Amino acid sequence: MTAAKSSAEPATLGSPVAEQQTLVRDTRPLRLITCGSVDDGKSTLIGRLLWDTKAVKEDQAATLRRDSTGKQNDLGLPDFALLLDGLQAEREQGITIDVAYRYFSTDRRSFIVADTPGHEQYTRNMATGASTADLAVLLIDARAGILEQTRRHATIAALLGIKQFVLAVNKIDLTGYDRAGFEKIAHDFREFALTLGIKQVTPIPMSALKGENVVHSGVPVMPWYQGPTLVEALESATVRSGQSTGFRMSVQRVARPGESFRGYQGTVAGGAIKPGDSVMILPSGMVANVSKIVTFDLVRNAAVAGDAITLVLDRQVDVARGDMIVSIERQPQTGLSFDAQIVALQPEGIEAGKRYWLKSGSRKQRVLVDPVAQLEMKTGAWVPADRFYMNAIGKVRLTFDEMAMFDPYEQNRLTGSFILIDPETNNTVSGGMITGKRSELGGLNKDDARVVLSLPADLAEQIMASELFARRRDEAQIRRMTAAQAAELWENAASDI
Repeated sequence: MTAAKSSAEPATLGSPVAEQQTLVRDTRPLRLITCGSVDDGKSTLIGRLLWDTKAVKEDQAATLRRDSTGKQNDLGLPDFALLLDGLQAEREQGITIDVAYRYFSTDRRSFIVADTPGHEQYTRNMATGASTADLAVLLIDARAGILEQTRRHATIAALLGIKQFVLAVNKIDLTGYDRAGFEKIAHDFREFALTLGIKQVTPIPMSALKGENVVHSGVPVMPWYQGPTLVEALESATVRSGQSTGFRMSVQRVARPGESFRGYQGTVAGGAIKPGDSVMILPSGMVANVSKIVTFDLVRNAAVAGDAITLVLDRQVDVARGDMIVSIERQPQTGLSFDAQIVALQPEGIEAGKRYWLKSGSRKQRVLVDPVAQLEMKTGAWVPADRFYMNAIGKVRLTFDEMAMFDPYEQNRLTGSFILIDPETNNTVSGGMITGKRSELGGLNKDDARVVLSLPADLAEQIMASELFARRRDEAQIRRMTAAQAAELWENAASDI
């Protein structure tokens, strides 16, 4: 279905372009979440979006009308929230508890939407939905304005790397389509968003129940608003690549179906790989070349992020589950201490000085957690803290018993995220994001602190395969040169003598 057009269409999120525009379908689906305080209308909004984009099949529509008996509003419309709230407890209480994923599409692209709960006690579920999203639709009741839970959800979304926000000022019809109230909410949120480092905010006044500015334009009742509808803003949003690192693959399984085959299975978490590429195995630091890339039904010429593959190397190296295979040229940070930000997910919270299990990818390690500061939601300030309770957002120092390897979360979501598990209860007590490596002096290490050596490829591989380099790899980075590059370097050096 093609969404109805308002008087202005965005080329990028929230920017106008010419009225006529050739539809070019984006093959990459956009992942988004709806978040915000309780009763702001998140489930109703997504239900209306599904209904107006014809994503609701006839049998679902019939069931919705039947289940809405006695719940119809003054307009005689079905209860759109029932399309999302599928749990019995959700329907009984009229609230969202779990994350509900739904799929819909327009002529321009497809979408995966996660409807997340608004209640504070279900904040952990909201964090789960935000962890894979490219964009956040943050709902605000036009009558209530920005609330503490609104700020909490916006902060969590920002910490989880979401840089695009649609500020859906819902229930605008209940304020008589008050333009001044909408503009004040939009201004106040923009000011708050800047403190989170968020610059892409598209405010939209809407009525999810009536469908105004959701898929169809609300100009007839809001002639003062000339911006995009919700679906237009979503169609013009960008998919987050989030992969500014080299090749990464956490080994999930070592496959040995026979004596003649040994492969390392996992999902590519970043970058790309092809036969002939040199890779390093962490934490051992050993080096090998890729001889073959195998999937369940064929041998491939290359693999990219998201592909589930089996890597076959050209030599026998010690690789186990939990190890990471990475590109030599762009390696992750390795060390015993990292800085991170976390969201506490259990009532017992996070205790200072307690040892937890940290799980990242397929690797599980013991870690000592040292709380540093907690975000105060009412003021937006970081205050010192020695313990975090449920739903708290905090900064911590992580100290490991053995070598750990991560990328900063903003560079790679998969290799920069983790969960903390209480060894006594086996509960997942926190989700976290790596912000950087901590040096022995207490500051963050920078990559440019390494000594960089440019060497011929054969010599570089010999050195990187040595035990000495494995022990000192945090101090030096080796770049391989081709024969032509080495010859040119030698000629330049000789001419300077």
